[in-house]
Amino acid sequence: MNISVILPAKNEADGLARTLPALRSQWPQAELIVVDDGSTDDTAQVASAFGARVLSSPYSMGNGAAIKRGARAASNDILVFMDADGQHDPAHIGQLLAKLEAGYDMAVGARDANGQANLHRGLANAFYNRLASWMTGHRVLDLTSGFRAVRADKFREFLHLLPNGFSYPTTSTMAFFRSAYPVAYVPIPVARRVGTSSHIRPLRDGLRFLLIIFKIATLYSPLKLFAPIGATFFTLGFGYYAFTFLTLHRFTNMSALLLSAGVIVFLIGLVSEQITSLTYTRPPDR
Repeated sequence: MNISVILPAKNEADGLARTLPALRSQWPQAELIVVDDGSTDDTAQVASAFGARVLSSPYSMGNGAAIKRGARAASNDILVFMDADGQHDPAHIGQLLAKLEAGYDMAVGARDANGQANLHRGLANAFYNRLASWMTGHRVLDLTSGFRAVRADKFREFLHLLPNGFSYPTTSTMAFFRSAYPVAYVPIPVARRVGTSSHIRPLRDGLRFLLIIFKIATLYSPLKLFAPIGATFFTLGFGYYAFTFLTLHRFTNMSALLLSAGVIVFLIGLVSEQITSLTYTRPPDR
């Protein structure tokens, strides 16, 4: 397979000094693209020194933005995304490509518990995996892994959906499931990162990761999330009405509020489902 390896990098000169030689040694024919996301160190110079094609941004636009720039610039049919911090071993790329050869459209390197940055991240990712597995009906081993191989034409269909921030793996994975593009997971070990600590900060990005939960639903099937919530409100409203009718012989404002909330939430989910369907509708080729 002819592959393009895309590495988003922000102040990752040390990591690239280890990752790029290993990539070039094991995949000499691969196109190496380093997207320099507004680095203030020697990231661009190190990447150029090792023969990588460098796409530099004048300021930081985010990990997802770097992924989109790299995907647009790549010239091969297979795209491999991996971190520039030295955590991913280029030797594992072959396992991902084997899944594509077997008929999958995306192969993801799944980390184990030891591969998580910290306990907080590990618990959050475990929750995302369970939620995504329930939404899609498929076992999702690592929803947020940035180490993946995809077919370029399929991946570019969803560039307009990808955020500029850190949740591009979540968005792309759910988009593939929604569009019935098969996704495979390959368990891989992850090394300790080289250089500075992770750019993700739990306090700053906590709300963003909470929003990922809702993004998982809205990207795949909003009604599958909204319908149970609406049913819960409706059941509470009906139960409260039964209680007040038997004890007070009247219909209360709280019962009306709960019943109305159930109907409104269900209708919001129904409308969201239609919007989601339109999002994945491709225009006819011209």
